[in-house]
Amino acid sequence: MSPMSVNTVPSTPSVRYSINVIQEEARQLVEKGLVSRQQPIYVLCQYIPAREWVCVECELEQCDFLLRDRIGDLIGSEEWDND
Repeated sequence: MSPMSVNTVPSTPSVRYSINVIQEEARQLVEKGLVSRQQPIYVLCQYIPAREWVCVECELEQCDFLLRDRIGDLIGSEEWDND
């Protein structure tokens, strides 16, 4: 098996990381207790494949989020069904 050539076409991510998808992923991680609303957004990189993280960073940047911003800022206020 030969090593990967620099001229190969990069594979496209299996998921389009729109800001809505990123927010939903973050919300689910908070609900599961895997991350805290107080942690910086960059901790999400542990839960997103490395090859797709670049797409996430670009989308966050386009939506004026910094990786040091808190996850709580990204997902906004929580909605409660039982109020």
